[in-house]
Formats: sequence, C-alpha cells, structure tokens
Amino acid sequence: MRIQRKPGSKAARPRDAATLIIIRQDGPGPRVLMGRRHGGHDFMPDKWVFPGGRIDRSDFRAPFATDVRTEVALKLDKLSPAGRGRALALTAVRETFEETGLLLGKPGPSRPTVGPWREFLAQGVLPDLDALDFIARAITPPMVPKRFDARFFLADAARLVSLERQADCGELDEIAWFDLKAALALDLPTVTRFVLREVPQRLKDPARPAPFLRFTRGGQNLQHL
Repeated sequence: MRIQRKPGSKAARPRDAATLIIIRQDGPGPRVLMGRRHGGHDFMPDKWVFPGGRIDRSDFRAPFATDVRTEVALKLDKLSPAGRGRALALTAVRETFEETGLLLGKPGPSRPTVGPWREFLAQGVLPDLDALDFIARAITPPMVPKRFDARFFLADAARLVSLERQADCGELDEIAWFDLKAALALDLPTVTRFVLREVPQRLKDPARPAPFLRFTRGGQNLQHL
C-alpha cells in the first residue's frame, strides 16, 4: 500500500539518492540482486527493491580504490553539481553494504573513521567505483511523503569482494538473486519495475542512453540522457 502525503500539504522536495543494481552472469542467464524491505517500515513496507538510499555528507569525502570511469563521470556531471556524481556513486556502494552486507571494493588500508563509512572501511577494502555504470535516473511521485531523486548504477557481481554477506550486516529482511523474469513478478515499487525493465536492454546495448523518469500531477515524463 502506498502512503500518500496529507491533503493540502506541499509536495516534499526530492532528496538525492543512489541505488546499485548488481548482476550475476555465472549461470544460464543474468540474475539480479533484490532485497525485501521490512514490513514495519513506513516507506514501501514488504516491497522488493535494489539496495540504495539517500546521500550522506560523508559520501563527498570518502576514500576510494578506483574512481568513476570518465564516460560515467561525464554523464553524472551533466545531471549534478561538480563532485556530486562521485558522491552518489559512493552512496550506492555504501548503501549496498549497509543493506545487504556485500562489498563492492578492492583491498586497501583500513581507515579509522566515524559515521556511515566506519563499518565499510573497517573491512580492509576501498570502494571500486570503476565497476559502476550509470543506467537511469528517476524522481519519485509528488503525492508520496518521502521523495527521492535517485540515480541507478549497474555493476557485475564479479566485482564484489565476495558473494557471502559480511556478518551482522544487512538492513533488508531478505536478499536473493532472481532471473530477470522472476524479479519482475515480485511485489515491486513502480520505479523499481521501470528500471528493472531497462536492465536487459542495457546489458544488450551498453551505449544505450539512460532514461530519466519523472512523475508530475499530469502523469509521467520520460526523457533520455
């Protein structure tokens, strides 16, 4: 059930967020990582989603092993102020670890720190931003109380440190790998379903322009970036 904002209240300002779509290609067909949100959440309870979340101030200064590739950075810089694109890529990596316990990174020195990056950097790895492709952007509808301006990144599961979750990590109730058809049959938010349909097209054509989906009072607005 979608929670609507209170009648007469102003639409919430969308908050910058990032999401990571991880694909396994070690079987007969590609499989995507999905996670189920806890039923007690006030936002999208029990829905299956990609790992992700809103940007944090620490994402602008977190260390990394490899930087975002030039072609990806150019796309992100067209959509955001300087420096925010890389920070969003770091958001996607950090949130994936927090929600699933999976690390997209390379071995690196442990960095003592506080805040959201403390647990990630304590694992002895640094984020591998070179593994990321930018595949979509979506701004959630104005009628919901929590709104996000989400950038969607894609990465191959082969770039994970391990397919095993780190102990005591993972905010999602359950995570699992689904083939793309089975994933579409899950209980998905509208934006997740839209981006999931984009994944096989992007795997077939890596140069495909990224869709940008926005919701207005009159319906949906779709552009390509």
